[in-house]
Amino acid sequence: KAFEQAAGFLRIRDGVNPLDGSAVHPESYHVVDAIAGDLRCSVPDLMQDETLRNRIDLTEYVTDTVGLPTLNDILKELAKPGRDPRERFETFSFAEGIEKIEDVQPGMKLPGVVTNITAFGAFVDIGVHQDGLVHISQLSDRFVKNPNEVVKVHQKVNVTVLSVDLNRKRISLSLKKQSADK
Repeated sequence: KAFEQAAGFLRIRDGVNPLDGSAVHPESYHVVDAIAGDLRCSVPDLMQDETLRNRIDLTEYVTDTVGLPTLNDILKELAKPGRDPRERFETFSFAEGIEKIEDVQPGMKLPGVVTNITAFGAFVDIGVHQDGLVHISQLSDRFVKNPNEVVKVHQKVNVTVLSVDLNRKRISLSLKKQSADK
């Protein structure tokens, strides 16, 4: 039983059945075979020829066990077999060589990630063990009443370091365009 459930997630490239390299579950192979038979073509032809796929009336293949949503998924998979259904993932990395607060200097422009938002500003992780603060007055070139209007938690930002207080372990940052131009 476990294999039957997992089979839909396995991809076998250059397998015996061309559907083995797709996300079509083996339990639905018979549906694709029926569609190909009705169109008088092979399964590989169906996968490669958009005009053939456009002739398919999915409602003819709806049964008690295979619904229209499943048939739509099968059709999408036939068009792009083996596609990754996940959204694109953007990688993020902190500035190289900036690992501790002593490495941070005023005027540096650094990538960061918003970690917390308060009434007085936003805290940004810049890759050192101490988050920096973008005071509400430094969030934008315009007046900001509520920091949530400008930034969101987990948002990637580019900040300019205004000051570093090593004794109090505080880093002041800015998102203002003017600070970035200086």
